[in-house]
Amino acid sequence: MSKPFSPKVVTANALIEGDVIYLAADDRWVRSLTEAEVLTDEAVAQLRLLDASARSAEAVGVYLAEVADGLDGPQPTHFREAFRATGPSNYAHGKQAEG
Repeated sequence: MSKPFSPKVVTANALIEGDVIYLAADDRWVRSLTEAEVLTDEAVAQLRLLDASARSAEAVGVYLAEVADGLDGPQPTHFREAFRATGPSNYAHGKQAEG
């Protein structure tokens, strides 16, 4: 028996800047996980993933990341995604400097 589908977001890295990006419901790439479209249907998630993967001039390394509902929107459920959401770790800049 297969595991039930859990909520996911489409994530990647911006082609030029390398920033972590997320796909919003209006097809924009956003840099904040709280703005990402949360996908709760597996078929829709696969379609959104295929569409995002075809946008190779904008993003690289496109994949689905599991999230959970939080007070401020979607929250990462795995360490890797929590780490990616905070920005680069070499010094405080970008997302780390903001929060």
